[in-house]
Amino acid sequence: MPITNPQVAKYPFLQQLYADDYFPDHVLDKCRAVLLELCERIEAERPADLAALYLLTERATAEFNALEAEFEAADSEIETVAREEIAEDFGFVADAYGFEDADIEELIAGREW
Repeated sequence: MPITNPQVAKYPFLQQLYADDYFPDHVLDKCRAVLLELCERIEAERPADLAALYLLTERATAEFNALEAEFEAADSEIETVAREEIAEDFGFVADAYGFEDADIEELIAGREW
């Protein structure tokens, strides 16, 4: 399902991480796919409130958790810079879909990174 939100469709997810050779592009591509899939789910399910949004972001956060081993296998990790960039992108997604009051820490509450 293509993204219909024009703000999201043109957004450069994980831009700072792609610019840093420490983070492997092939793993970042999977991370970007998780964020885009989150956007697709938001557009398809149209969460009515923050609680419903948090359920969707919980799943996406779990998918990021599962990618930690791939980062480690590539001699990388989700460290401070990556955590902040990922959190900012989750915040961007919430804002882009009208959830400006979303708490970024709650969006990624299940994180293990």
